[in-house]
Amino acid sequence: MVDFLNLKDINAQYQLELKLACEKVIDSGWYIQGEQLSIFEKSFADWCGVKHCIGVGNGLDALRLTLKAWIEHGLLSPGDEVIVQGNTYIASVLAISDNGLKPVFVEPSKETFNLSLEQVKKAVTNKTKVIMPVHLYGQISPMPEICDWANENDILVLEDCAQAHGARTQNKRAGSWGQAGAFSFYPGKILGALGDGGAITTNDDTLASTLKMLRNYGSEQRYVHELQGLNSRLDEIQAAMLNVKLKYLDSEIAARQAVANKYLKGIINPLVQLPNEQSKDSHVWHLFVIQTKTRDRLQKHLFNQGIQTLVHYPIPVYKQKAYSNFADIELPITTELSDTVLSLPISPTMSDEDIEKVIECINQFTG
Repeated sequence: MVDFLNLKDINAQYQLELKLACEKVIDSGWYIQGEQLSIFEKSFADWCGVKHCIGVGNGLDALRLTLKAWIEHGLLSPGDEVIVQGNTYIASVLAISDNGLKPVFVEPSKETFNLSLEQVKKAVTNKTKVIMPVHLYGQISPMPEICDWANENDILVLEDCAQAHGARTQNKRAGSWGQAGAFSFYPGKILGALGDGGAITTNDDTLASTLKMLRNYGSEQRYVHELQGLNSRLDEIQAAMLNVKLKYLDSEIAARQAVANKYLKGIINPLVQLPNEQSKDSHVWHLFVIQTKTRDRLQKHLFNQGIQTLVHYPIPVYKQKAYSNFADIELPITTELSDTVLSLPISPTMSDEDIEKVIECINQFTG
């Protein structure tokens, strides 16, 4: 079987270092908000090109806590609107509704699957306070134009970077464009922990200070609680794992790009539409997502050939029972994507033989 993603193989590359890092934490006797977290926060902030990184429990909390902090600062109020593309994962939307804010779903670009300024302008109202570009599948959204327009209109920008660690435009990485960026370190992400984890990046000193309190029960000093916070802290074990893997992140991204380049050159089946890469080396390929009108048949064909694929995402958020109040929304591009997208295996440890097998099996598909 060609696995969609083999996490065991990925982490086996660093097994000795990971075990030593874990042992160091165990021996330290300090397991929450210690040295490993401080090291990771500084290293990841430097890697992203920002002043601050705040480690939190997961990617959802990274989004949720940022919006909560802006409410604490008086920048947002219940009922304010957050623009987000309709083809995102539910976490993007849960963070919005959990804070009493209103998600405003818009169509993505057909070419990049990401948010476009054109769609933002169509959806903006006097209640619009935040734009949440989701850098889907590993490609950064058109951040220069989105941020310029948002700044002119006094609208906050929160980047959802869960799938885009290291994605760039104009030589600036994801998480360094908006007022804040939210990352997930779920094991299957480009930078994956060995459990749950997340982080927020920002250049805003006040926001960083508030977030550090909010993740820790609203407290900066023990037993003194200035805010109504949460318990959402990136623990020492996961920070230690991430400290090891961050050292190799650039080379892992290069390996993903090499796999994607082989796919882009080798897949020539006219029934398959390949993903669009905005510029060379800007896409970090968390996922390699093709489109085909015969998606289910192609997926079955590949499975029968021993190739595992996945669909991201078959049911749009606004069609889920959890958001039944949005069920009347019609977004034709989003609907088409949910019916036609298929994610191929892609991994920094993928062998040439497996890559060639995927290419050959797709090219053999006749519908």
